[in-house]
Amino acid sequence: MKNEEQARFLFGISLSDLPKWKQFLICSSGFFFGYLVNGVCEEYVYNRLQFSYGWYFTFVQGFVYLFLIYLQGFTPKQMVNPWKTYVKLSAVLMGSHGLTKGSLAFLNYPAQLMFKSTKVLPVMVMGAFIPGLRRKYPAHEYISAILLVVGLILFTLADAQTSPNFSVVGVVMVTGALVMDSFLGNLQEAIFTLNPETTQMEMLFCSTVVGLPFLIPPMVLTGELFKAWNSCSQHLYVYGVLVFEAMATFIGQVSVLSLIAIFGAATTAMVTTARKAVTLLLSYLIFTKPLTEQHGTGLLLIAMGITLKLLPMPVDSKPGYKRVSSSVASEETRNGLEVEEKNNLV
Repeated sequence: MKNEEQARFLFGISLSDLPKWKQFLICSSGFFFGYLVNGVCEEYVYNRLQFSYGWYFTFVQGFVYLFLIYLQGFTPKQMVNPWKTYVKLSAVLMGSHGLTKGSLAFLNYPAQLMFKSTKVLPVMVMGAFIPGLRRKYPAHEYISAILLVVGLILFTLADAQTSPNFSVVGVVMVTGALVMDSFLGNLQEAIFTLNPETTQMEMLFCSTVVGLPFLIPPMVLTGELFKAWNSCSQHLYVYGVLVFEAMATFIGQVSVLSLIAIFGAATTAMVTTARKAVTLLLSYLIFTKPLTEQHGTGLLLIAMGITLKLLPMPVDSKPGYKRVSSSVASEETRNGLEVEEKNNLV
């Protein structure tokens, strides 16, 4: 392991001493488990129970995260970054979560899932502008991403024809979440690059603590806080579902942060897309929804995109796909982030 690399652990498992493929397998497995459970719970709460309180549910689950982080033994004394580092990240994170969950009031789960899956393209594009990353990707990476996006669009259009819950308002909300996601992964990767000693628990803890207050204004202004409180008070078992979902998502979140720290934001976005395809199939199998030929074509293109991504890269092309590293990268990232702080850019 290189001197500038930080030892990484995932729930007590040392990742740093393992080969890259084992690191990838462990992190991906934790992510798949957490978010597959998350997907089933969201489908049940939003589409079956018709409880569509995205901001409130994100707020409640934030406290579950904090409790689980406390059980992991993390305290603010272990922080290596100042609190201000996480302000923009937290605003983007909570905005993305709130809009994503809230969009389920207007989109059925598979349609929302498909829109969210296209985030790999904006993540790749935004990675070229984040200070300290300046990522460049080989041609086959872009072709893979385009195949994914086209396949997802085909699936979404088919879903609009077979499912009644498809609204322009939901599309606008999930598009806003996509824009925030394009910043989110790259900002997280930039923080890991700036200070390799940053742990996944610190990232999640600070993002949650700083981000929770951002959820209060939209909850109050839309009246969702009081509506959700009254509805959930009459159906207390919903809180049980939310806690269970948050526990599973916590595993997924920490695994995702491990992927970002080790493999970068774009590779992580491809993994999340593969997970969404699996979740989508489970949604149709568990909740018995009709599949059409257009659904099949979309899924075929998705599979082609994922397969192309997984193909080994020629040795000559690898230098084009790199993360700026060492002290030069850290200095560039630090300077870039300081300039952003001065200019109050989002």
